[in-house]
Amino acid sequence: MDVGPSKDESNTNYFIISINAILFVVLLTKLIYKVSSRKNQGQSLFYLNSWLRVSSAVYNGFLGMIYLVIAVWMFVERPKNHPRLWWLVVFSQGITLVLIVVVVSIRTSVLGCAFAKIWSEIATISTSILCFHSTLNIIAKKEKWTEFFIILLSLPGVILVLVCAFISSKTAEDDCKNIHDGLHQPVSDWDASVTPFANAGFMNKMSFWWLNSLMRKGCERPLEEKDMPVLHEPDRAESCYNVFVEQWNKQKQTKPSASPNFLWTIVSCHKQDLLMSAFFALLTVLSSFAGPVLLKDFINVASGNRSIKNEGYLLVLVLFIAKCLECLSQRQWYFRTTLLGLKVRSLLTAVIYQKQFRLSNSAKLIHSSGKIMNYVTVDAYRIGEFLVWFHHTWTTGLQLCIALIILYNAVGLAMIVAFSVVVLTVLCNAPLAKQQHKFQTKLMEAEDERLKAMTEALMNMKVLKLYAWDTHFKKVIEGLRSVECNWLSAFQLRRAYTTFLFWSSPIWASGATFLSCYLMHVPLNAKNVFTFVATLRLVQNPVKSVPDVIRVVIQAKVAFSRIVRFLNAPELLDEHANRKCASELQQPIIINSCGFSWDGNASKQALRNINLEVHPREKVAICGEVGAGKSTLLAAILGEIPKVEGTINICGKVAYVSQCAWIQTGTVQDNILFGSPMDNQRYKETIEKCSLVKDIEMLPFGDLTEIGERGVNLSGGQKQRIQLARALYQDADIYLLDDPFSAVDAHTATSLFNDYVMGALSTKTVLLVTHQVDFLPAVNCILLLSDGEILGAAPYNELLASSKEFQDLVNAHTETVSTERLQKVAYREGIRSSRRKVNHSFNDDQQNKANVSKVNQLIKEEERETGDAGWKPYILYLNQNKGFFYVSLSVLSQIIYIAGQISQNSLLAANLQKSQVSTLRLISVYLAIGLSVSIFLFTRSLFMVVLSVQSSKSLFSQLLSSLFRAPMSFFDSTPMGRILSRVSSDLSIVDLDVPFTLILSISATLNLYCNLGVLAVITPQILFVVIPVIYVSIKLQKYYFASAKELMRINGTTKSLVANHLAESLSGAMTIRAFKEEDRFFAKSLELIDKNASPFFLNFASAEWLNLHLEMMSAAVLCSSALVLALLPPGTFSPGFVGMALSYGLTLSRSLLSAIQSQCTVANNIISVERLNQYMHVSSEAPVVISENRPAPNWPSAGRVELHDLKIRYRPDTLLVLQGISCTFEGGHKIGIVGRTGCGKTTLIAALFRLVEPAGGKIVIDGIDISSIGLHDLRSRYGIIPQDPTLFNGSVRYNLDPLGQHTDTEIWEVLDKCQLREAVQEKEKGLDSLVVEDGSNWSMGQRQLFCLGRALLRRSRILVLDEATASIDNATDAILQKTIRTEFEPSTVITVAHRIPTVMDCTMVLAICDGKLVEYDEPIKLMKREGSLFGELVKEYWSHSAILN
Repeated sequence: MDVGPSKDESNTNYFIISINAILFVVLLTKLIYKVSSRKNQGQSLFYLNSWLRVSSAVYNGFLGMIYLVIAVWMFVERPKNHPRLWWLVVFSQGITLVLIVVVVSIRTSVLGCAFAKIWSEIATISTSILCFHSTLNIIAKKEKWTEFFIILLSLPGVILVLVCAFISSKTAEDDCKNIHDGLHQPVSDWDASVTPFANAGFMNKMSFWWLNSLMRKGCERPLEEKDMPVLHEPDRAESCYNVFVEQWNKQKQTKPSASPNFLWTIVSCHKQDLLMSAFFALLTVLSSFAGPVLLKDFINVASGNRSIKNEGYLLVLVLFIAKCLECLSQRQWYFRTTLLGLKVRSLLTAVIYQKQFRLSNSAKLIHSSGKIMNYVTVDAYRIGEFLVWFHHTWTTGLQLCIALIILYNAVGLAMIVAFSVVVLTVLCNAPLAKQQHKFQTKLMEAEDERLKAMTEALMNMKVLKLYAWDTHFKKVIEGLRSVECNWLSAFQLRRAYTTFLFWSSPIWASGATFLSCYLMHVPLNAKNVFTFVATLRLVQNPVKSVPDVIRVVIQAKVAFSRIVRFLNAPELLDEHANRKCASELQQPIIINSCGFSWDGNASKQALRNINLEVHPREKVAICGEVGAGKSTLLAAILGEIPKVEGTINICGKVAYVSQCAWIQTGTVQDNILFGSPMDNQRYKETIEKCSLVKDIEMLPFGDLTEIGERGVNLSGGQKQRIQLARALYQDADIYLLDDPFSAVDAHTATSLFNDYVMGALSTKTVLLVTHQVDFLPAVNCILLLSDGEILGAAPYNELLASSKEFQDLVNAHTETVSTERLQKVAYREGIRSSRRKVNHSFNDDQQNKANVSKVNQLIKEEERETGDAGWKPYILYLNQNKGFFYVSLSVLSQIIYIAGQISQNSLLAANLQKSQVSTLRLISVYLAIGLSVSIFLFTRSLFMVVLSVQSSKSLFSQLLSSLFRAPMSFFDSTPMGRILSRVSSDLSIVDLDVPFTLILSISATLNLYCNLGVLAVITPQILFVVIPVIYVSIKLQKYYFASAKELMRINGTTKSLVANHLAESLSGAMTIRAFKEEDRFFAKSLELIDKNASPFFLNFASAEWLNLHLEMMSAAVLCSSALVLALLPPGTFSPGFVGMALSYGLTLSRSLLSAIQSQCTVANNIISVERLNQYMHVSSEAPVVISENRPAPNWPSAGRVELHDLKIRYRPDTLLVLQGISCTFEGGHKIGIVGRTGCGKTTLIAALFRLVEPAGGKIVIDGIDISSIGLHDLRSRYGIIPQDPTLFNGSVRYNLDPLGQHTDTEIWEVLDKCQLREAVQEKEKGLDSLVVEDGSNWSMGQRQLFCLGRALLRRSRILVLDEATASIDNATDAILQKTIRTEFEPSTVITVAHRIPTVMDCTMVLAICDGKLVEYDEPIKLMKREGSLFGELVKEYWSHSAILN
């Protein structure tokens, strides 16, 4: 019997109707008045300027129409169970929602900001009261769920309009230039190069139709990089960065005393995006509960208890609308959060890149290049991923709260038990989450260490191979990886425990709740049991995702703290950044009583009491012994070292040439222009002055030839001259040249000094660091440095007369060039001019060369798979360390788990209505099944961890072995960024993501098919819908994958470009800062970030395109099933099976979505395995050891080297570099190798070490063909001092003896012989003193002395010196040459040198020209020989020094 509404209920209804009527009248009056009195009639009345307004208008308009339809139906039908004024309440609420559309669509200036705010606030309060009142009704009467649900949907609508009102009041919308009068824009205004998303209309964006053209293109042919459109301007890295900087500065102005909060700044930049996605998340949550709310009504209809005519059809319609709303809102939620994550990731990458240019020297010790690479390739990605999951942090709680209300309605107070189980699960997870955070931090630290070691090893692979240290360094990295895997295992185990807890909690919750119902005598029937089951299944996915949310939050927190720590690191204080001369300053460089310290510590000054005044056009030479502070002085002038006292003023544009050449990946022309526009005349003159004409002619594509990373395909001299050309082309005022002639021969050095320093730079101010005393008389002033102080500053003759130290320096040189052998040479000719006329054009000729196929260029385009790789990457992954076995056990456990769940629900469906079955027995069996499947759930989680760790170990081991066994040609033609992106971000994905996503993908797919199976068994009629849907789904998925896989691959290759540019910028930061090119490099970085972001954006957008289509189809399947239940005669199905079918059907869209999303995720992640595999099978060098052909332990005993018709080419498609050299180096002889720059001297050394294999001929040492023995046996028997001295991060001891084969006493002895003992003793920790990355805290000369120390410790029978003393002064050189003669007296010493005195006392001299042996004889005989190349070189060198003798 209907007792009618209570008095309180009637009062509330009257109140709501009155408020809605007032809102209507007030708004209508205001609108009529304002429209009639408008001054600007030409301006549009409506203004939908933001997504917030558009979404609010569409949502409230759609919901308002539903309200009005329901109100009309209620008025006509007059249902008995509703209060008589209820239709009027619904009607007035519908009118209010329609009015909201007017409020948000009309210009704020028309209604006024204050009016819009107050009106929105009243509407929100009114709707909140209605929702609260309905909630109380539900709890009290446990009925009218449909009404409650519909009323609840109006709450987000009024909240949204309230947000719109407050945001609009802060926006000067009337000043907006682009007025949007509709939801669509004309196609004619579109920019074809920009993504269609930028110009898509509202419906286009909601349905993802804007992607159709790209998907079609991807199906027709594999997508390429050229198909990638440019991102919409607000989504580009530059826009994100500019907004961030603006917000950062705003916060600084608001609170000048405090440092702005980095996190809050990011949130402030994107708060509108966050609010918009939050609205869609809220809408998704609310609409998802339509099913459980309607389930009881469906069971009533199926049982024949219809309350109104055609109730079944109405329920199906409402369910379909709710599912469509859920689908659309969820897709927008995920799309917008992923886009937000992409924008934040781009922003962080840009901020990190910008920061690394300003990093101080002390900060570089903490934040190495490897760590900075990790910040970009791993940490920024983790933070971007967190934003995708951000709203899950509160929507899961909201879903649980709504679920508890529904559960209370179903089972009463027994729901407290279910709630308790969830709370207990969360509490149990708290310590696990804490441990996860700890282990994630440790894992990232271990990854940093491993990546740092790998970066150092890979970048210096040539040195490792020369010293035969590659095996040792590989073992070191393997040790670091082992530590990393321990933390990985610990982290993944805690993650598995968390997964088990949250996946099993619904099982325990349902079992415990049903037991409580029995104990509390709550009757169990199909209605309340399957309402409970449906609700629980609905919140199962959010609850199961909690472990992922926890993981992502922890990873993001760790990543964010690391990035913030980096961004807060100390910066360089460029106190003389303004290089424009003040009117009172006449000199380009003025330094008064300055002290400089690398770490900013005044007590540890690298330069002390520096006073220097350089006049315009003056040429100043800086000289001194090794470690005196010459390069440090240039660094101080550049602002690279903190000034601790005094004043310094630099006036004018500066150009800098570093001692260790920094060359960019790109063409020769790119390196010379360095961002400046092409001026043909100036360019030709620059090449001529730098003696580069002949070199460029010899290159296959002229000056458009691609140079490998760090100039690997150029000689040392060529690299240095390209640096000089880069500086000259900039037309600066001040030139800082740091020992630029050390890598070139005497002939070229003279040419460069005369034509470049004294000629081209005649009107410029030049500071030249040099060890070549020959050039000192020609300069205006000489600075003599010693131990960080200026001992003297005067012209040559004055300094020679006044300074004993300078006299010693000159005398050391004089003694060197005045040897008996040099004096015997009668020389009559003057120095030849090295200048060549440029007889060809560098425009058409070089361009024509470049038009030749790029196949022959050194740097190839990054390789990537195309098309469908099928199961290959999956098989590759699962073939690692019994992967198939572990995944099979996981899948078996999952099948048993799903079967157990179906058994539980079938048991309830079949027996709930049977009175003869004991309720206690039924619940006992239910609990027993639940506990059993929990065990299998736990084993599944454990097998995931084992699969993760074992597969990761195996893949890394193969990758590492492949890289360390790769020939040098691989490293020459592969930019380091490509390798580093694989060993950082790709490996991180394989470690953390691939195993879990693979197993969860299989689990979700099995779950989907079981859902469909249950529906098909109970309602077989829907097979007519299910089978076509499955077919279309498979076709859609294939259609999607055709584009998605290519997009992911392009994303991988473009990610390498970002990493490569960062690595290159890190190594050349000092040069980039010196030329003030930070902005250009930053702009290039932004361009590459966007280039990488575009395929990523399209990839996740296409995933949402697929999900939208599939979810719509799953909604059709569900509604078909519901329609079958509604159409069939009552009693056809038992209520239990009706409830079971609908409870599975309601989660069908979630199951389908989960399955497809996880499949897409694993398909994207498996690309990382594919990318690792590309470098797991690089062609190998010869074997390290050939066991059946190992040389004797004392080999080589004599040191006799025979070259038989030796021919060398670096790649099969290139010309011969050495063209048939035949000669013999007798054991114990000292062999000098001379020749012009780039003639092939260093290539001959590479052939001795088999860094490059002969194209013909052979090398025989003491009777053994070196190609017949293992590489380690060969290289470990040599001693070498390489051309580019390399030090590793670690201690002094480690750098001299990394294998730990020598005692400290032996090391100190060697340091003494190398003139390094004092320098090391001055350090606090002696042999344990720190050597930082690249050895940058030691001078270049000291680094070469370290290399000499290594050779002295090894004491090989064959010693190779490749420009070994190029960066040390003559006095030290003389001592070292004496040391080498003494210590290696019985050894064969092969010396490549540009300093002629270095090879004058050699037994034999080998002269090479253009890769051919020109002459090989004793130096005396060669000097007497007419037309001898060696004779010419000696004459040239003698001519430089004649003035001093």
